[in-house]
Amino acid sequence: MDFNVKKMVKDAGAALSRAIQLTEEKLGTSEKTELDAYFENLWSRAENTKNFTEKIVKNTEAVLIPNPGNRIEDYIYEKIEKQRPSRLSNLEYLGMDMVEAGTVLGPGTAYGSSLIKVGQWEQKLGQTERDFIGSAGMCFTQPLRKFLETEMKTIIKEKNLLEVKRLDLDACKNRVRKARSMLGQPTKDGVSPEVALEQAERELRIAQSEFDRQTEITKLLLEGVGSSHAAHLRYLYEFVETQARFYSQCTTIMTDLQRELTSLSKSGPVLRLNSEDLETLTPKQTENTNDNYTSVNLAYTNDSDVTSV
Repeated sequence: MDFNVKKMVKDAGAALSRAIQLTEEKLGTSEKTELDAYFENLWSRAENTKNFTEKIVKNTEAVLIPNPGNRIEDYIYEKIEKQRPSRLSNLEYLGMDMVEAGTVLGPGTAYGSSLIKVGQWEQKLGQTERDFIGSAGMCFTQPLRKFLETEMKTIIKEKNLLEVKRLDLDACKNRVRKARSMLGQPTKDGVSPEVALEQAERELRIAQSEFDRQTEITKLLLEGVGSSHAAHLRYLYEFVETQARFYSQCTTIMTDLQRELTSLSKSGPVLRLNSEDLETLTPKQTENTNDNYTSVNLAYTNDSDVTSV
C-alpha cells in the first residue's frame, strides 16, 4: 500500500510537471525539443493516410448501403455477433411485389405475365447486388477498417507516448538550466546547488534515453505505413475487379430480360389505342374464332320487326 501511494504521488508530480511544461511552451517561455524533418514527414503521411482512409471507408459504405439505419445496425451486429444481419435488398422487395401483382392481375394477360417476368429478373438483380456488397466489404472496406483499428491505433498510441517523453525531457532540461543558474549560491533546503545539479543532470540523461528509445519505436511504426499503402493498393484493385464483375452481371441480366420481354411482345400483335396496348388476334386465331359463329341474315319488315333468314 505504501508503494502504491508513493507511485501515485510520483505520477501526480510527473503529470503536473508536464502540464507546466506544456503551458510554458504555449506561452513561449520555454523551449521545445523539435523532432527531425524526416520524422515529421513520416507523421504527416500517417495522419493523411488515417484521415483519407476514414473518408474512403465511410463513403464506400454509404454507396454500398445507402440507408444509414442499416449501416448502424450492421456496425452493432459486427461488434456483438461478428457478422452482419442478412436482409433482402430493395430490388428483391420490388421484384417480390411485381411477381405478386402479376399473379393477382392475371399471369395469362400480357401485363400480368410481364410483371412476373420483370419481377423475377429484379430479384436476380437484387441477389447480385447483395453478393457485390458482401464481396466489396470483404475485399475493401473491412481490411481498411482493420488497418484503422489496429495499426493506426498503435501508431497514435506510441506517438502520444512520445509526446509525454518529450515533455518530460524538456522539463528536465529546464531543471538543469535552473540548477546551473543556482551554482555559487547558498545551500537551500539542505541541498547544495552542486548536488541539485548532479541530480537534475542524472534525470536528464534518463529522460533523454527514454525519449530517444520512444522516437525510434514510433519511427519504425511510421515507416511501416508505406507497406500499408502497398496493401491498400491491392485492396483497391480487388474492389475495382469486384465492381466490374457486378456491373457485367447486371448488364447480362438486363439483356436477358429485354430478350424475354421482346419474345413476349411478339406472341401476338398489339394495337395501341389511347396510349394503351391492346392485344389483338393473329389471322389464324381470327379464322378459328370465325368458325365458332353462324352467319345470320337479318330482314326488316315495314313494321320494323326483325326476322332471321
